[in-house]
Amino acid sequence: MSIKRISLIGVPVDVIQPENLETEILELLAKPGTKQIVFLSIWNLLKARHKGVYSECIKNADLIIPVSKSILKGARFLKKDVPVRYNPFEAVIRILSILDAHYKTLYLFGSSKKTLNKAEKNIKDTFRNLRVIGRYGGYYPKSVEDDIVEAIFKAQPSLVLLSDGIKDKNCWPYKRRNRFSSSIFLYYKDAFGIFSERVKRVKESTFNKGHEIFVEVLHNPFKIFLLLPYMWYIIVLVWYRLFRKN
Repeated sequence: MSIKRISLIGVPVDVIQPENLETEILELLAKPGTKQIVFLSIWNLLKARHKGVYSECIKNADLIIPVSKSILKGARFLKKDVPVRYNPFEAVIRILSILDAHYKTLYLFGSSKKTLNKAEKNIKDTFRNLRVIGRYGGYYPKSVEDDIVEAIFKAQPSLVLLSDGIKDKNCWPYKRRNRFSSSIFLYYKDAFGIFSERVKRVKESTFNKGHEIFVEVLHNPFKIFLLLPYMWYIIVLVWYRLFRKN
């Protein structure tokens, strides 16, 4: 198998080496039904521990890719296989490159009309063999959602890339999974913002050090309170280390 799934404080996380990503994406494309790739941050991992739709969404995802350094540290502390951490935008680029190499199709969903148009142009300029077969902006009224779902169902794109402006975020494809016959769904909030050059990418050196949270705090000082759930994460890890065998 190209991936191994571990459980970290009750939440599934996939261990996938970069060299195996193409094989996994092609295998997902070959599977029938709705498939989903999730980027898992430490905050999402903590949220997924609670019962509800979000927890079900994460547990049923086909590929769960860790993006926080704390997840790797937690796996190492609990003496589990340590996953590979991916920069989410770099992972999006890699996935689009795989689809481009195999002449696949893409549907863009999210952001404002201006941002979406610029992102689409830049994606088309970069990935010449990847056909964009549909797009719809985010922040849409509830009354048009059935039309969006039907359009995606009829187009059957290889990948639906979701960005900002989608209220249910990762849960959008999961809640509607029975209304699609194929397609991989991937939500990344900043995808179209970065592609349109409206949003600045986190520096690679900052990401590699695991310091991207400090950039977020600079943009939103209230995120300093994320320190509290992080401390809870440490406590839960210690509890699992002391009292849980597996």
